[in-house]
Amino acid sequence: MIFLASLLRGISFVPAIVHGIEALLGSKSGGEKKQAVLSFVGAALGITDAVANKQIVDGDKFTAGLGKVIDGVVDCMNASVWAKAK
Repeated sequence: MIFLASLLRGISFVPAIVHGIEALLGSKSGGEKKQAVLSFVGAALGITDAVANKQIVDGDKFTAGLGKVIDGVVDCMNASVWAKAK
């Protein structure tokens, strides 16, 4: 249950992380920016430790799910006033 709380807290920061990565890597490809966000969120959530401690039993599937969350956040941000503010 402790990991679940950490996961939900970490996911709440995804929009800010996406925005920050966009500002830093704006000229890079979407894939490169997504990898940067995945790396940052993965480190923040301690995914490597969670896999080692068996809190995550399938690291690849977890990372793929996290990628879907990031894609969803990007879709929402691109469809909002945020995207028009550039």
